[in-house]
Parts: sequence; C-alpha cells; structure tokens
Amino acid sequence: MRAARLIRMVLLLQARPSMTGAELARELEVSERTVARDVLSLSEAGVPVYADRGRAGGYRLIGGYRTRLTGLGRSEAEALFLSGVPLALREMGLADAASAARLKVSAALLPELRDAATGAAQRFHLDAPAWYQEPETPALLPEIADAVWDDRRITARYLRKDTEVERELEPYGLVLKAGVWYLAARTQGDYRVYRVDRFTAVARAGSGTASGADAGERFTRDDSFDLPAFWAERAAQFARSILREEVVLRLSPRGVLQLPYATERAAAREAISRAQAGGGPDEHGRLTVTLAVESVEVACAQLLALGPEGEVLAPAELREGLASAARRMAALYG
Repeated sequence: MRAARLIRMVLLLQARPSMTGAELARELEVSERTVARDVLSLSEAGVPVYADRGRAGGYRLIGGYRTRLTGLGRSEAEALFLSGVPLALREMGLADAASAARLKVSAALLPELRDAATGAAQRFHLDAPAWYQEPETPALLPEIADAVWDDRRITARYLRKDTEVERELEPYGLVLKAGVWYLAARTQGDYRVYRVDRFTAVARAGSGTASGADAGERFTRDDSFDLPAFWAERAAQFARSILREEVVLRLSPRGVLQLPYATERAAAREAISRAQAGGGPDEHGRLTVTLAVESVEVACAQLLALGPEGEVLAPAELREGLASAARRMAALYG
C-alpha cells in the first residue's frame, strides 16, 4: 500500500511543476504529515524531491528527473477506458487502478499537454444515478466485476420474487442504468439480465467455496456478443413487456408537453406522435391519445401529475379512480 502511494507521489510530481503538501495529501488521501514522511523516504531512496519552504512553497522534482514507472498494467489500461464514470469505478473497486493509469498517461505526455486530463474533467462529467436517489453499492458487485474481467463462471444465489434460486452463470458484462447495476450473463446457452442487488451469494464455479477464491473455471467468451446492442434490445423488450394495458386521454396543449414526464417517456411520445399523425388536435386544441401503460393502478398514480391538463376517457375504472382522487383532494383543501 505504501509503495503504491510513493509511486503515485512521484508520478504526480512528474506530471506537474510543483505541488503543495496539502494538494498531495488531498490527491493521496493521507495527512500532510504522511506526505512529509513519504517525501523523506523518496529522498533517501535517491529520488530528487526538493521542498520549497515558505508560504508559496511545495514539493517538486529537480534535475529533469523522469521515472520509468509509466507502463500501464492490464487493470490500469482497462480502468482507463472507464475513467469518465467515476462512480462506476469506485463501486467496482477500480478507482485506484484508474487513478494510477491517469497519472501514468499524464506523466508520459509532453509538458504542454499535461493539463488535458484536468481540462476535460472540468468540462464534462457523467452523473449516472437518478435524481432524488442515494446510490447504493450492491455488496457483491466487486466480486461479480472481478468475474466479468476474468471471464470466470460463477455460481450465484439470486432472489426471484420471494424465492431464492441458484444458477451457474457466465458473466459477460455489467450495465449501470439510472443508478442500478445489472449483470448480462449466459446460462444454459441463453443470455439473460440480472439485477446485481438481488444476488445473495456469489462463488466462482469450481472453487468449491462460497468465498470466491482464485480457483474457478474460465469460460470462452463469444466474440460476437455486443454488450451495448444486447442491452438496448433487452431494455426495449422490457419496456414493451410491462406496458400491457391501454388508456385513452384527452390532453390540453400543456398536457401534451407534460405527458412524457408523467408516464413512460417512449410510450408517451409514441402515443402523441400517432395522435398527431391521425388527425391532430380538435377545435379546442385538445389531442386525444391512446397510451400504453403498465396497469390501471400505476396509470392512476402517474396521470394525477397532469392535473386538469389531461382527461381520462377510458377505461371507466381509471376515470373513476382519478375522479375519486380529485374529490378527496378537493375535500382536503376545502
């Protein structure tokens, strides 16, 4: 651990003209006293680290010193391609590998290009979780991620509704969707999707233990498998599969704008597009749409968000549900 930190310190100083003790402490996640001790250790090992005293002081390498520790390891190179997704890296246990990779790349660049990484990070950032939700890291995610990287079969226990089932899986890839992790895996020749937070236990197949020891069977990856294409297809199938009922709405112009934010967005846009192509708004500017929904109960909760901008015409059960909710609200607010 300390050796890795010393290497990171040298790479940081090689990538920048100088750094203060506070900056190094922040980057290395240690105290300034630990930074001072590490600088002394590097000096004793022959690394020419110079300390500038005073208010504007700091640490720098002298004499054009260049380390040869800039070759990327496999885990660092793989993590580098995920460096735009810091939350995902941290949850999979790859944050340190990505940090080391970025430092090595920065140290290998020409001096005038070393601010490129910082410049990009200050201009573009991906925030994967949905609004108003605290992201939770599934406990078994790091073990599953290791199996994905190593192409190793796993034996997993998984909650399906109220039943726990056991499956032997070939883990092909991980997907982070709106703060939720999913595993794409092959089992019995078929590719399926599993929510990672529903796994209750994971062991490497063939290891004979539930701890996921280094032993285990590797599988031969199908090179034709395309994770982004597979996920796009399954996501579309899932969206279609849960929208099993239809409702008829009459929307004001404002309601047309609000509908995609109240219900499933793709289904709302498709319904609006069909209605506009099939006759358009009536003489009062209202548009009648046929919308695919998950169920009457779910639609009732969603369509309340439209308020008076949308009127349910059918089914009668949904119309009465919204009317009942409106009466209760009127009584509540007097």
